[in-house]
Amino acid sequence: MKHIEALILDWAGTVVDYGSIAPTSIFVEAFKQGFDFEISLEEARGPMGMGKWDHIHALLNTGSIQVRWQNQFGRLPNQEDVDQIYNTFMPLQQAKVADRAAPIEGVLPVIHRLQSDNVKIGSCSGYPKPVMDVLVPAATEYGYKPDCVVASDECEAGSRPGPWMALENVQKLGISRVSACVKVDDSVHGISEGLNAGMWTVGIAITGNAIGLSEQEWADESEASQVALTRKAYAQLASAGAHYVIDSLADIEPILHVIEARIARGERP
Repeated sequence: MKHIEALILDWAGTVVDYGSIAPTSIFVEAFKQGFDFEISLEEARGPMGMGKWDHIHALLNTGSIQVRWQNQFGRLPNQEDVDQIYNTFMPLQQAKVADRAAPIEGVLPVIHRLQSDNVKIGSCSGYPKPVMDVLVPAATEYGYKPDCVVASDECEAGSRPGPWMALENVQKLGISRVSACVKVDDSVHGISEGLNAGMWTVGIAITGNAIGLSEQEWADESEASQVALTRKAYAQLASAGAHYVIDSLADIEPILHVIEARIARGERP
């Protein structure tokens, strides 16, 4: 690669945790433990990619959840409720995140080839730093060593869909041009982050939040179901503005050559 300087990678659903299972299941558990309140996995996935406090806040401002909350508690949710669920979420997530730290099949060889080609690997996540402090060393044991890690609570201006985590990677990695970076993410908010930062964006469809199935669950789906789910995931990420959408990070190298050629022609994201 002569023109692409860095990939800024999301974590769950993009590099590790096929299906982005760990954060979703913990949201459901945190609502249950904190308030004995039920939310579905599908509801929990809605704001995925945001910082986790913001994610909980967004869930509690969802109309259908607010109606059920009003019916159960006789009032609308407030900021104290967000804090309580977040404080319940944190230790649960820290306890479970290492269990889903294994890299998705095929991604490590791609990352290692890019690093050997002097492409820097940045990373950011909707996870806050206390969770990343557990996940990063666990992923290191599997051989994943990004050149930079930024957590959702490490930028004063906020997290996704704003550009701040992606731009903090640019600063820490010493990148000369933001337009020479590729943001790779499996969530709508993560794609927005890359676009707002002025980067090329690549959406991850099958292994990430857009489908939300573990590797075994995906394998158990019928071929017709897989086709329908894939079509829906591609449409969701394309509608979010992704320049390209692929099944898995393992498939990104041909797309990077296309982006490399576009940059060489003087194109920008």
